[in-house]
Amino acid sequence: MVEPLDIEGREHALGQLPDWVFNPVKNGIERDFKFDDFVQAFGFMSSVAILAEKQGHHPEWFNVYNKVSILLTTHDANGLSEKDIELAHAIEKLV
Repeated sequence: MVEPLDIEGREHALGQLPDWVFNPVKNGIERDFKFDDFVQAFGFMSSVAILAEKQGHHPEWFNVYNKVSILLTTHDANGLSEKDIELAHAIEKLV
């Protein structure tokens, strides 16, 4: 089983991911992205999908036209884990 991050671990991680915010209802981190058009948004999602598959950890996301919202949480941990932080850092390198 994957261990969830404690409050101190979460705050430290978010300090390194300033564009991500903690969602206490879903017990994960989220970020919204905006692109010039749908093709760019979809291309970004395709790139994230490849990263997620390699890491074996998949986001919850929502897309409308040029906007993509991503939520990262670890269901096995019932909350935020190091897996989410690693994927968020990988996603940041794409933007």
